[in-house]
Amino acid sequence: MTESLLEVRDLTVRYEPRLHPAMTAVDDVSFDLGDGEFVGLVGESGSGKSTLGLTLLRLLQPPARVITGTVGFAGQDLLALDDDQLRDTRWRDLSTVFQSSMNCLNPVVRVQRTFDDVMAAHTRWDSTKIRKRSHEAMELVQIDPRFLRAFPHELSGGMRQRVNLALALVLEPRLVLLDEPTTGLDVLVQRTILDNIRELQRSQGFTVLFISHDLGTVLETADRIMIMQDGAMVEQATPEELLAGPRHPYAHDLLASYLRTFEAPGQESAGPDGRAGVIIDVRDAGKRFRRRTGLRATTVDAVDGVGFELRAGEVTALVGASGSGKSTLAKLITGAERPTAGSVIFHGDSGEQPVTRLRGAELARFRRDVQYVFQDPYAALNPARTVGYYISRPVRNFDRLRGAAITERVVELLESVGLTPGQGFLNRFPYELSGGQRQRVVIARALASRPKLIIADEPIASLDVSIRAEILALLKALVDDQGVGILYITHDLLSARLLADRVLVLSAGRLVESGEARDVINHPQDDYTRRLLDAIPQPGRRAG
Repeated sequence: MTESLLEVRDLTVRYEPRLHPAMTAVDDVSFDLGDGEFVGLVGESGSGKSTLGLTLLRLLQPPARVITGTVGFAGQDLLALDDDQLRDTRWRDLSTVFQSSMNCLNPVVRVQRTFDDVMAAHTRWDSTKIRKRSHEAMELVQIDPRFLRAFPHELSGGMRQRVNLALALVLEPRLVLLDEPTTGLDVLVQRTILDNIRELQRSQGFTVLFISHDLGTVLETADRIMIMQDGAMVEQATPEELLAGPRHPYAHDLLASYLRTFEAPGQESAGPDGRAGVIIDVRDAGKRFRRRTGLRATTVDAVDGVGFELRAGEVTALVGASGSGKSTLAKLITGAERPTAGSVIFHGDSGEQPVTRLRGAELARFRRDVQYVFQDPYAALNPARTVGYYISRPVRNFDRLRGAAITERVVELLESVGLTPGQGFLNRFPYELSGGQRQRVVIARALASRPKLIIADEPIASLDVSIRAEILALLKALVDDQGVGILYITHDLLSARLLADRVLVLSAGRLVESGEARDVINHPQDDYTRRLLDAIPQPGRRAG
């Protein structure tokens, strides 16, 4: 162990809301972080990881309260600092990249202005030095400094995340806390960012606490791993020690859940003859966007000549990196965008009709039969409404239930996605739930209309490994027991292997490979598919 930079002793944090029972989120936790260490903190949703991170940053809000303990950082207790001392320490010595920090950039100011604000608050540098350091920070994370003139919406998700990493590193802090920094990013971008972080950490010598639910990524990246369960620190070990044999039963189960994804043989489609009819038929669909920069107009083909069928009782995985056209294709299927070429046909009660021409009863049937599970559970839930209200709306609209029958159906839906007891979640607001819990609420809402087809856009990206397995099993049960069809949009070929009958690989708007999941994943024919597979974290493989 190197000299300790951070020393946490006997830390206990409790949530004490007025309308709910008190809950201990961090329970008597102690650990050290050495100078220059890269340490992973792993645990399921609700295990206390993020609460611990917020405590270290002194960002806890009521009803959370530190009950006991100290947080020693470079010889001072962070919990004892006054506001002025805390402002001095944050960002200069201790910085962070938040979960979903892609949404943390101010949408109405250019990126450079954000860098200006950070450095003006903590240094006496003049504008020339601030601009120079901004350029250096962007180059550190492999982004062209010209993007400092851009607004956040003009950057991809991966670029925005790297801008936040640059902001965290711009003042050369001693400790950087990363809270799920790659959640929701495709495997190629995730690989680029994590390799970039590891290289910067080794060259500059800062300490990293990497909070994640992705055990594979942590095993591949961290020097040491800490595992939390129900607020307690149950295991601390190196990746090699953990792979050789975890000591705690929970750590053993967590590792086993992850390793099982590598053992799955892959689904084998029963073929169209063994399935119910087609729900959606995508016929040579294309979508061209026109962009104007000054007086110059350019066109971009986000989707180009794509065709396939979506059937009841069958799971089709649509796989590709960010910018490959997956989300645009999903918008074409749901009617949110009109194709500029080809068509998307809905097979309803009145026969075949293009989605863009549906009206009246057929449009109502389409909206019931085709449901969407969004990628970002934070943006998908109304923060001013309770979980019970959120799910009761589609139950009321589609099932025509009233009174106690609505509550009974809502509880049934919540428990079907692992939120038990369902009654305990009815009056909770989204901010009272972890990221994984929020996503399960989103899935429960999609199930409320008893759909024939679910468009699932990265539905498990923010879930931990054991809950991922549960949600995938739930989706598979819907297919097997109720004949629901699923378009499973993902960058994760491992989860596609667990769930999908067929796999479609999308790159630059075109299908570059398709076939049965077993064949595409085990014997890829296209170089792009091989790159996606190579970017998946592998047990025992260490970042170099």
